[in-house]
Amino acid sequence: MRVLLLGADGQLGRELTALAVERGLALAALNRAATDITDPVAVAKALEAHKPDVVVNAAAYTAVDKAESEPDLAAKVNAVAPGLIAERCASAGVPLIHVSTDYVFDGTKTGAYVESDPLAPLGVYGRTKAAGEAAIRAAGEKHLILRTAWVYGIYGNNFLKTMLRLAKDRDRLTIVADQRGCPTATRDIAEGILAAAAPAVAGSARWGTYHLGGTGVTTWHGFAQAIIDRAATYTGRSEVAAITTAEYPTPARRPANSELDSSLFERTFHFRAAPWQQRTVEVVDTLLAKSPVEAS
Repeated sequence: MRVLLLGADGQLGRELTALAVERGLALAALNRAATDITDPVAVAKALEAHKPDVVVNAAAYTAVDKAESEPDLAAKVNAVAPGLIAERCASAGVPLIHVSTDYVFDGTKTGAYVESDPLAPLGVYGRTKAAGEAAIRAAGEKHLILRTAWVYGIYGNNFLKTMLRLAKDRDRLTIVADQRGCPTATRDIAEGILAAAAPAVAGSARWGTYHLGGTGVTTWHGFAQAIIDRAATYTGRSEVAAITTAEYPTPARRPANSELDSSLFERTFHFRAAPWQQRTVEVVDTLLAKSPVEAS
């Protein structure tokens, strides 16, 4: 199986690249410098050069707050580019796996979101990601859209690494406790992508949209507490105090409920993400076991 990865420099792209090396998988990892995903000619050339069996688009504009002041750029990367990629994949007869987000929902649902729930994004980031999903669906049938949430891992910038960095300098952290979701490790997303890629290449995949979130639900405060509890083994303990969303205003509104029901993905592709508590321990240990500096 030959995989073409777009967005190789992001935290998920780096995780997927590492997993491919670990498994001896043929993966061509392209970053922004190698291929401009907003340029249809560049995307077509990448497909022609690498002749993949499947394309994975892990590239995205993910600066949620900044997107409110850069809507055109966010739309170009999150809405227009996925459509272009999907069109080129359809022309080449190559299936596309695209990573999307919980931000396509408004967070007002009481229980976990399923794939068929109506979309109602609250801000620019969510709207552009929802538009990207629509563009992919319009381009052709052979696609898998994987929505995930609260992504963290050993690479790039994410909430877990921010908590480790702040805990080194502060005795007290104040974290929002009235937003809930499923923290999802990049390792599990990468594993899930490969689990879905095999039937996609074989032509036996059930095309469409799926949720792929970490197992278990918590709040940002609960997630932060678990991070700090584990980090205390290496760096000492900071207090993690709970606050409300209203006490921590941001340019972009966040969904109060980002819980994703991933049972459809599990039934279809026989993969279930690890419990978020387990992955949190693993990531903190990986970052801090050798030196606390590695969490920077």
